Parts: sequence; structure tokens; C-alpha cells
Amino acid sequence: MKIIRNSTPAADGFRMPAEFEGHEGCIMIFPERSDSWQYGGYAARKAFVQIAEAIAKSEKVTVCAGGRQYDQARSMLPDQIRVVEMSSNDAWARDYAPTFVKNDAGVIRGVDWGFNAWGGLYDGLYFPWDKDNQMARKLCDLMDRDIYDKRDFILEGGSIHVDGEGTCIVTESCLLGKGRNPELSREQIQENLQKYLNVSKVIWLPCGIYNDETDGHVDNICAFTAPGEVVLAWTEDREDVQYAMSGACLNCLEEAVDARGRKLRIHKLPLPKPVTVTEEECEGLDCCGDGPVRTPGERLAASYVNFYIANGSIVVPGFGDPADEEAKAVLGELFPDREIIQIYTRDILIGGGNIHCITQQIPK
Repeated sequence: MKIIRNSTPAADGFRMPAEFEGHEGCIMIFPERSDSWQYGGYAARKAFVQIAEAIAKSEKVTVCAGGRQYDQARSMLPDQIRVVEMSSNDAWARDYAPTFVKNDAGVIRGVDWGFNAWGGLYDGLYFPWDKDNQMARKLCDLMDRDIYDKRDFILEGGSIHVDGEGTCIVTESCLLGKGRNPELSREQIQENLQKYLNVSKVIWLPCGIYNDETDGHVDNICAFTAPGEVVLAWTEDREDVQYAMSGACLNCLEEAVDARGRKLRIHKLPLPKPVTVTEEECEGLDCCGDGPVRTPGERLAASYVNFYIANGSIVVPGFGDPADEEAKAVLGELFPDREIIQIYTRDILIGGGNIHCITQQIPK
């Protein structure tokens, strides 16, 4: 593996492909820490396994597991899923596994962004995060891929969505947060995205999902489903704080054009009714530092937009809500050639994210 420090993907003719383009495989990380995953993580691990199995129907899945969980992961996962021992601080593959870019010849490289647990010492969610920050290079070493060094720029994979044709969508609440790159202007942040994703247009949504601990990752509120088409998390409940937030994002998307000058087709994806943490669930979580991770009644950032596009399927969260079926139907219309697989993911949501957050695609 070569670490590339004196060039950028755009300069070298590499771009980040859209998630709906073909995959070589998918990376996941086995959950372990007891302040993220309630009651020792047993329920969360079962959900992770279900998701890995669903994705493995149509693409190669690699699961990284820490030394203490390697044997457990290997025993729970089917034979066709590769398990490698690799230490990390938590299980959010989307956010600190490499962002992969490729050129027209099909060569794949990684991008190694800086990771500081969604805000560092300003408002990050845990400390330390040093093992997470090594994962991009470790994974590229494992796969024999060269990698661009961009550790001086804090960015998580869940904070960007691209269409593969020059357009990127982000949120202001996340990328302009004081815990990421406070010394950089919006224009400088956008320039980094253009150079390292090889995009010419960045659409800035104002916010994400209410109470999202990532400061509003875009992958929880809006995603590309095809060039020129997006889904947007939506509620018709005017009394819900999310109504105004989703409305502000809708206004932004309606006014935008993509890198090729197209107006976007916007498909509303319903939100479930608010999902809140129970007292029993809180009791199953260890403290993080000197305080509780969750409090009873706390609202979680539940959204069906947090799905993963696999080669042959859409793996989408389920919440035991009437909107589960409606969300499946919307995605079924948008992805008629892929199987819609819905998995109940409350035990992952309690940890702070969902299916898209725990997966990272490797392009073909």
C-alpha cells in the first residue's frame, strides 16, 4: 500500500462512485463496546449478523472484529463472510473506513479522512478514537489499495452522498460544526470535497434528522437513488419538530440543480413515529466517561433513509411501525431490480446509527 500525500483523486482522475453503482464488496465492524450496545451487545450483534447475511446474498462482505470478539463473530457469521481481526473503538464502518474512489481503468484507491468521533473534544461522542482513525489505512493495507492521506480534514463517510456524476450532498449542521474543521471556511471545506471526491457541485442542506448525534449526517435524511433523483425523509405531522427541518431541506433540494444542470426528482420517504429510549434500555448501557449515554424518553434519530444499496438488494431499517411497509413500497418502486430486505434495527439505533452507518461499500 502506498500512502499518497502529494496529489488528490481529482488530479489523478479518480472519483467517488455512487452507492448504486456496482460493488466489489462491503465492510462492516462487529459491535463490542458496552456503552454503545445495551446488555453486552448480544441483541445488536444478532442484528449486525442479519444485515451482513442480507448483503452477502449479492456481494462479498468483510467483517472486522476485535480480538475479544473474533471467535464470536466467526461462529455467528456464515462461511462466505470473511472475518478479520482488526481493533477499533466502535462499529461505525461508514464513518471511518476509507472512502473509495476509482478511475476509468477500474483502479480502486481509498481516501483517509481524519476522524474524531463526531466532534473531538468539543462535542465528540467518545474518547479515545485513535483505533478508529487507523482503520482506513489498515483496510487499504488488507486489500492492497493505495490511499490518499487527508487526515488533516475531519470528515465522516455518513456526512456525504454522491451521485457519481459530479454532485455531492452534505448538511451545513454537520460540516460547518465547530467540532470538525472550525479553522476552515465553507468555501475551503467545499474545495476539499471537490478535490477528494472529484465533484464539481456541492448541495448544502441546512440540517439532518432531529437529535442526530452526528450533528445531522446527510445519510439519515437524504440519499441519491439514481442520477438526478433523491429520497428525503419526510413527516406530515406539522407538530413534529422534524416537519420544519425536512421542509427546509425540501426547499433547498427544489431550488438546486446537480452538476449536469438537472433539477432533482425528490421522492418523500416517510418517517416512523418518534422512537424513544426506554428505562430498561438505558439500564443496559454502561456509562461513557462520567455520564449516562442515554436517558429514558430520549428521542432517537430513526429514519428509513439510512438504508444500504447492495448489488442485488436494498437493506432498509424496520422499526415495528406502520410506516415500515410504506417505506418498503417507496423503495421498491425506486429500485425495481433489487430485492427490498427490511430488518428490525432498534437494537442498532440505540447505539446511535443504523444500517448505512455500519456499512461501507467497496466499488467494483
